Order: sequence, then C-alpha cells, then structure tokens
Amino acid sequence: MNLCKNAGICGGCYYQGTEYSEELQKKEQGVRDLLDPVIRTPYLFEEIIPSPKELYYRNKMEFTFGDSEKDGPLTLGLHQKHSFFNIINAEDCQITDPDVGAIVKTTREYFAGREITYYHKKSHAGYLRHLLVRRAIKTGEILVDLVTTTTWDLAMRTPVSEEAYEARQKELLAWFEQRYSKKVRERKTVPTPDRYTMTRPDEEEDQVLEGWKNALLQLKEEGIVSGTFSGILHTKNDDLADVIKDQGTDILYGQSYFYEEILGLRFRITPFSFFQTNSLGAERLYDKVRSYAGFEDLQKEGRKPVIYDLYSGTGTITQLMSSVASLAVGVEIVEEAVEAARENAKLNGIENCDFIAGDVLKVITEGGKLQKEDGSIEDAPRPDLIILDPPRDGIHPKALQKIIQYNVDRLVYVACKPKSLARDLVPLQEAGYVVQKVASCDMFPRTNNCEAVALLAKVH
Repeated sequence: MNLCKNAGICGGCYYQGTEYSEELQKKEQGVRDLLDPVIRTPYLFEEIIPSPKELYYRNKMEFTFGDSEKDGPLTLGLHQKHSFFNIINAEDCQITDPDVGAIVKTTREYFAGREITYYHKKSHAGYLRHLLVRRAIKTGEILVDLVTTTTWDLAMRTPVSEEAYEARQKELLAWFEQRYSKKVRERKTVPTPDRYTMTRPDEEEDQVLEGWKNALLQLKEEGIVSGTFSGILHTKNDDLADVIKDQGTDILYGQSYFYEEILGLRFRITPFSFFQTNSLGAERLYDKVRSYAGFEDLQKEGRKPVIYDLYSGTGTITQLMSSVASLAVGVEIVEEAVEAARENAKLNGIENCDFIAGDVLKVITEGGKLQKEDGSIEDAPRPDLIILDPPRDGIHPKALQKIIQYNVDRLVYVACKPKSLARDLVPLQEAGYVVQKVASCDMFPRTNNCEAVALLAKVH
C-alpha cells in the first residue's frame, strides 16, 4: 500500500497504511460500541457499507496557503498535525482526484514564482488565503475558487537589506530583554525577525489572476487533467477568522457552478454549496435511506405518503424520495442551500417538493404546522414518514420533542456523527420508538469518520 509523502505529519488520513477491510471492521465496531449501550431492544446491526472507492473519492477539498518554516517558500495544502500555523504541500493527496493535485501544484508554483504573499494569521496581512477545488466524480466537471484578501498593496514578498535585518534583530532583542526576566529568558528562544517585507507587486492584480487562470487552462490543453473546467473563480475575503467567507466573487472563466449526478438526478453545485463529498459513497448511503424508508414497497403499492426531510441541505434526499411521495418537504437553515434545492428540483423536473428555509425548531410550530420564511403559517399535511439528517451535533432537544409530537410510524435518522445519534436515540426510545435496524456507512475512507443510518418504528 503506497503512503503519501505526508503520512505521519498530515492530520487527515488516520488509517493510512491499514488494509481497508481492517479499517471497515474498526469503524463498524466503533459504531456498535456507541449504540449498543443505549439501544434497549434487540435490533439488526447490518454490515458496514464500504465506499466504492478507497482513494481519490472526494469531490471537494479546501487548501490553505502558508509556509512550513519561517521565511520559507510558499506552501499550499493542509495543516500539519498539531500545528495551527504550518501548512504542508498536498498536491499528492490520495483522497482527491489526481486532477486536483495538478491544480494545487500549478497554483502554488505560479504564485511562488511571483513571490505573492499569503495571509498571516497573526499580523492579518498578506494576499493568498485558500484554494477551493471541486471535481465531480460522475460528470468530471471542475470548479476552482481562489480566495484572497483585497490588500494588493501587500501582495508581494520582497527581501530586506542586511542592514534592515540587523536593525530588526536589535529591536527584537531589546523587546525580548525588556519583556522577560533573566530567569524566564533562559527557558525561551530569542525570536528571529522576518527577512522579508510586503510590498505592491509590479503587475496589476487582474494581470496576475489572468495569468493564473491561463496556467490552469493550459493543464487541460496539455492533457495533464482529465476533467473539464466549468469555472475558475476569485473570491474576496477580509474576515479575520481562518474560514472561507464569500465577500464577493468574480468569474474569471466559465461559470460559478458545476454539475454532479446522484442516482439518476442532476445537481447544480456552487463553491459553497453543501453536497456530500463522496459522490459514489452518497449513492450507497441514499440507497440505504430509501430502503429504510420503504421506497420499493411504496413503488409497488402505489401509496403516496407525505415525507418530511428535516435538515435537508441542498435537498438531495428530498428529491430522491419525491417519486414515491405525494409531497416531500425539506427544511434547512442555510438559505443558500434551500435556493439550490429549489433550483435543482426544477432542473430535475420535480414539482412535488416544498423547501423551507429556517431552523427546524422554529419551522415546526405548535400543532405541527410549518412556519415559512416570511413568517406565514403553512397548514401543511402532517407527515407519514420523517427523515432526519442533522448536522454533527445532532438535533436540538426542543426540536426533537416537536418531531416526536408528529407521532409518525417510521423515522429514518442519518447521522454524520454516530455519537450524536446515540444521544438522540434516548429520548426517541422514551417516546415509544423502537430501533429496528442500523447500518454504518463509510463515506470517508482513510479518515476516522463514519456515518450511520437508523430505522425507528413507533410502537402504538
């Protein structure tokens, strides 16, 4: 088994060097160890669902600009294990498509060759922040987004003279001796000054970005990438937090979205859309969700239940269940995700989906009615089936009580964090729900994350 060059120093791939069969066994046992103590009645624990691809499965990755040593060359990749500041190059990361590695390498070399600065977390100065790359597994479309600050005046790294460097050394030494007592100084290292200063590049920002775009497109012309660029973007972000925020995005090439396909449906995805990062694994996960929801039985019998998909994200499950529903209602707090869900439903010709933007706790009002974004109350049909796919922290206790009040016969709970599922199963069982089946699903090979799906039935 080939290890990547960052094995041992990158904090991502926990199971590098472990046979996949052994990894699956450990993940399956980990889920059982969490659930067995809280599930009160006998239930079927199904065999873990493996990812169709063990490597090169992610359709999205966020990389950070930085360095791995003081005054060292520009790096672009992932955080070093146990380090907030050090960034290690990650162009040979084995959980993303090789196309992504080529894009990362070209981007790093392009900006390093121009001595373009990265954003320093301490001084909050510098230009380059993140590179977001999305590559669809099914369609092969690629969307690239470069995230920078707006401080082009500080976008170039220029070496200082020896005289200036020595002056900086003296200033730091004086500060060090004034700041710490002699006893404390013996335990500390005198800080070293920067050998560079930040200045305005000779080229204009638009020229540099144009050159970067052309360097990426050249990868396709030379056959280095097998996918097709659907869009190359530039997003501005001056927020102090070390997260990607969209404070304005320009399209340098193509469009601001790409398409991916899941179980015969087509989804339009923007840089910041929530979408399962393992497209092929998502198909297996959603197949299990549909199985627990009785999808095939509903198809055969022709019954058309009302289905609620709570914490619906971009509405993938909602749309996948719509063909057997009279009405499928998706509720999601992220407004952009709801807009994407509505657009994707139109794209797929689905007309019996209703998407509501809002917190599940607030959308579900007294009596089970639904509160729309404008504050109006929708006298929606009560659900026959509820699918829950909450964020990692699980369901708010008050929201869970409102869900329980619907008194549906069947609940399907999709847990990206099985520990949260274990916690939420306690009040669900107290309310009369019995766990019938559980299946763990490996959506993130080589990492220590694993999802789980549970089927619960109400005992009347």
